Amino acid sequence: MQQDGQERAEAELQEGLSASQEGLSASQEGLSASQEGPGTFQGLSAVEAAAVLALMEEHEEPLLSHSVAFTEHLDQELRGLEEANLRAIISSEQQVAQLMSSLDEALAEVARVEETLQVCDELLGAVRQQMDHIHQENSLLQRLASNRSRLMDEILFLTSQLQLSREHRAALSRVDLSSPAAIGACTAAAQALSSCMDLPIHPSYRKLQAVAEQLILFETLKQNFESSFINHITNIFELQGNSQAPALGAPVGTVAAPSHGPHHEELLPYTPLMAWLKNTNPSLFWDLPKVYSQNLGRLYEREIKALFEQAKMSLSGRRKGSLQEMWEKPAGTKQPRWSLPRSRDSQEDTLARGNMRRVLEQVLSELQPLCTLEQQFLQEFFCLSCGSVELEERGSATKGGEPTAPPEDPPRTKSQSQPEEATTQLLSQLFSCLEPELRAFLDVCSKAHPLGCLQVLVTLSDSVFGTWGPCSAPPSSFLHTLLGNVLLLAKNNFNKCIGTLCKEMEEAKAASRTRGGILPSVSRFQELVALSEEVFQTSQRRGDLDKAQLRLASSVFSSISSLSSANLRVNTDMVMMENFHHIHNFLCQRNIPCLEGKKREAKQRSREHMEKYITTYVGQPLERLKHFFEGVKARLAQGVKEEEVSFQLAYSKQELRKVIEKYPGKEVKRALESLYRTIQKQLSPEENLLPVVWQAMEQGFIQQYREFEELIQCCYAGAGIALDFTMEDLLSYFNSITMSNM
Repeated sequence: MQQDGQERAEAELQEGLSASQEGLSASQEGLSASQEGPGTFQGLSAVEAAAVLALMEEHEEPLLSHSVAFTEHLDQELRGLEEANLRAIISSEQQVAQLMSSLDEALAEVARVEETLQVCDELLGAVRQQMDHIHQENSLLQRLASNRSRLMDEILFLTSQLQLSREHRAALSRVDLSSPAAIGACTAAAQALSSCMDLPIHPSYRKLQAVAEQLILFETLKQNFESSFINHITNIFELQGNSQAPALGAPVGTVAAPSHGPHHEELLPYTPLMAWLKNTNPSLFWDLPKVYSQNLGRLYEREIKALFEQAKMSLSGRRKGSLQEMWEKPAGTKQPRWSLPRSRDSQEDTLARGNMRRVLEQVLSELQPLCTLEQQFLQEFFCLSCGSVELEERGSATKGGEPTAPPEDPPRTKSQSQPEEATTQLLSQLFSCLEPELRAFLDVCSKAHPLGCLQVLVTLSDSVFGTWGPCSAPPSSFLHTLLGNVLLLAKNNFNKCIGTLCKEMEEAKAASRTRGGILPSVSRFQELVALSEEVFQTSQRRGDLDKAQLRLASSVFSSISSLSSANLRVNTDMVMMENFHHIHNFLCQRNIPCLEGKKREAKQRSREHMEKYITTYVGQPLERLKHFFEGVKARLAQGVKEEEVSFQLAYSKQELRKVIEKYPGKEVKRALESLYRTIQKQLSPEENLLPVVWQAMEQGFIQQYREFEELIQCCYAGAGIALDFTMEDLLSYFNSITMSNM
């Protein structure tokens, strides 16, 4: 209660003080305004103007009209207010005293609070020091616990991860690889050993005696196991390489290569161990493919030679002794390369070519699985299908702390990946004798028939370019590459054979006093084209054949064009006409696209030589007339006028009548009959060109007759000179001769 009274007293005192201060300020302002001189004027603010207006409204209007009375009235009110303020101040002195007493008490209380706070602050300083000390001790305890935990983890890591089980140590020590179960146990033990040895151990741990002893034990187990495993695999390679190839006791006509499936099945269980050895010791691993190729290469060499011996015997249908006699017989009776079998031997020739194709396809079909399966086995067994390096580059293997010497051979081009190059190199060592044996066998096939190289080319092309289906060599296989190389050789041999045939055809000469007919070179060309079309009928690649046929056609055309009349008993143009006509008919029957141009050329050249032949013989029945009018045409060509020709002594009207008298109608008919018999005798009956040539001869003779009549009309007009026979007579002569010889 006392405090409430004090508070009210303080509030009233504050209000009284503020009111008195306002009154004093107002009076001071009034006094200052009244004290200002008449020369100074200060305008009222908006608030002051509003207060004055409000004051004037409170008083009556009469009072406002008398300024002196109004001023006095205001002074009285001001003095009243000042008196009220003074009374209020005097009445509040007791409250002020009480307020000051309350302030003193408050200051004393503040001093006591400050003393208490100072004591508390001193106490808190001591507590802070103790807490800092406790925090430091707690961090040391945490670090100690963390170090103990890490130490325990490292100890557990070393004791558990660097520990190889007793079973694994026993498997690595015994090295029992006699059964699949034992191989699996050794594989698991080797992988566990690699896991222990590949642990990321800090270098300082290796200085610990227990760790060093354990690592030495691991290295000893690893080296002993590697040595035993390599010896075991090497012994298997040697046993497989020393196995015997099958004897040549198979029936003639059978071509078969032994399967290496059992050998592969024997080695494939060791594939995980080979991968382990490759990762742990690449230098030792890359020696094994060389050992394998050296040992198995001998076996493949014996088997491949046996295979090709079987193929050669199947090709000849004889045993080995007679086969050697067949290929080693003297060549004293050697026939021309293009002397193909005659018709009586065509059936035997067809059988021989069919047998050669069958044997060659059998050989290639046997080589395909042999090489492909071996390639797949090498890629799987020696891990050559992923991330391997070339056999000549042994990874990072070192000897005596120094890198191994680089290989002597220059590095191959990087057209293939390293695994493919390693596989190819290994297969090349295994099948080192395959390409020479295959080349030798293809030579035998080429000698077995005059165009055996064509059959070889077709069969190899079908194999290389995959037209055999599943029996073809895969595009990425070693055999495919080898056959591609051999195919290039077959193409070269085929081109050489065609070149030889073309040269022989071009240089061939007709027999002495040949009586015409179809030339031997044309017959051989026909046989060659027919044979090549028969061989290529199942092949999808004709590029080489088209080029060869074009070369042969050009050669036979050249052979025909080079005929000399000295060796012919008949007209050369007639022989050329018949042979070109024969070639044209043959090409029309065959319908070979690449020879369409040659077919058109043969037709054109046949027509040209027929025209030359007709020109040569059309003048024989009227030979003197022909010479006479040729002289007339010569005079006209020299500029002699037509009406002046008859005045030439040699070409006078009398001379013309003498010549015409030599050729009466009966004599002309007899001459035409003789000409018909001559043409009939010269033309070969198989071409049946007599009607065509005789009709062309008739047209030529008619044209010659019209020419004679025209010259007589031009140069001997009005002389009454005419031939002894008319056009109708001439046509009747030809018709009669034709009908009598039908």
